[in-house]
Amino acid sequence: QVQLVESGGGQVQPGGSLRLSCVASGFTLDYYFIGWFRQAPGKEREGVSCIGTNHGRTYYSDSVLGRFTISRDNAKNTVYLQMNNLKPEDTAVYYCAAAPESGLFTIGTPADEYDYWGQGTQVTVSS
Repeated sequence: QVQLVESGGGQVQPGGSLRLSCVASGFTLDYYFIGWFRQAPGKEREGVSCIGTNHGRTYYSDSVLGRFTISRDNAKNTVYLQMNNLKPEDTAVYYCAAAPESGLFTIGTPADEYDYWGQGTQVTVSS
């Protein structure tokens, strides 16, 4: 059974940090492009960061560049999103998604191009 499971969300004060994990089962992440998306209430789902398989090329949205870091550990079949200096506007449900690496995926790749999705993990940034 193909599955992605996110974890690591929670509530944190502005300026705090969280590390999200996305663990895959039923398939090997080695050959997949992985994206992190988020969706806040009343807003569209937006791409936050993504990572390829070729030398682990990474992409970030302007809103998180310099604060978030994406990484992958293929041995653990896991992708991480380290989030630092969190802001209230980062509050959202965060999802990871996977698609077979084509060499063409970037931060602008639409969500519907991804094949597999996790159930999401809530991140709340408030004081």
